[in-house]
Amino acid sequence: MIAAGLPIYLALEPVDMRMGFERLGGLVRDKMQMEPRSRALFVFVGKSGHSMKILTWDGTGVLLINKRLDIGRFDLPVATSFDQQHVVVSDALFGAIFAGNGTRRNKRKRTIN
Repeated sequence: MIAAGLPIYLALEPVDMRMGFERLGGLVRDKMQMEPRSRALFVFVGKSGHSMKILTWDGTGVLLINKRLDIGRFDLPVATSFDQQHVVVSDALFGAIFAGNGTRRNKRKRTIN
């Protein structure tokens, strides 16, 4: 699904999951000091920790990928300094985070509609 070898930047500060292409792209420019159309993956997690959005560019347009875990929270790395805004993660670490491996359990219950 996601091409291997792309740089992966994981935002450490939770974001409002209602944000779309433009606002997330603005965060990439303003907080990460990078260009959203740089063929990298920019990963954002919501405040509750169970929703993730990935912003990337495929050469023809911007993609926004959403994922919400049914149970648990994404187990993210922690900042190593007070002012650290994001971390660079490897393909393997991102794959484990994205797959929900090692998810922290919380009170969120799976709901069936």
